[in-house]
Amino acid sequence: MTAAFDASAFPTIRTDISRPDAALIERARPISTATLHEAGERIGVVPSCIKPVAADFTLCGPAVTVHSPGGDNLWLHRAIYLAQPGDVLVVHVSDTPDFGYWGEIMSEAAKVRQLGGLIIDGGVRDVRALERVGFPIFAQGICIRGTGKDYGARGWINHPVQLGDLVVQAGDLVVGDADGVVVLPRDAAAGIVDKAAARDSAEADIIARLRTGASTLDIYNF
Repeated sequence: MTAAFDASAFPTIRTDISRPDAALIERARPISTATLHEAGERIGVVPSCIKPVAADFTLCGPAVTVHSPGGDNLWLHRAIYLAQPGDVLVVHVSDTPDFGYWGEIMSEAAKVRQLGGLIIDGGVRDVRALERVGFPIFAQGICIRGTGKDYGARGWINHPVQLGDLVVQAGDLVVGDADGVVVLPRDAAAGIVDKAAARDSAEADIIARLRTGASTLDIYNF
């Protein structure tokens, strides 16, 4: 893997993380975030203020976590070149959301690197271009305020980050769709995906019954 910087020079960067296997990621990909959340006993909800920048954006992949200094996006640039193909950057911006931490150039760079997407509790900009590039982004908002590049500022990559009341660990399975984002703990993800697939099958049967005249009151014994 070609890197644009020497990660070993930064004591707050972890490069060796465990990821879900590729087959599990592909099994999770078509399942809705709501179903995965329910199958996991209602865990893993990313704050609802974090929404897809374009309605058709979806993502599914291992988390590479980034704790960025507020108003600065240098650590996001570094993460692009640390992450592996398919990884999803999950970024906490130190409770300073009103900056444009990500834009067209970074989306192009991440797409070339074949990354899986971006989740950020801050702002992004260049919205029309982001839609055109097609790199999946889920952000707290849109903001044109420019960021800095403080080479002396401390950031962290692949350490736990907190989004709202949810703690995300590097290597967790992140899934995003039009309804939101859910994070599945890596060690529990396979079991949750199995339960979610069974739930999808059961719900397909319920829909078939509804279409033949059954009521939700009868089906669920309410």
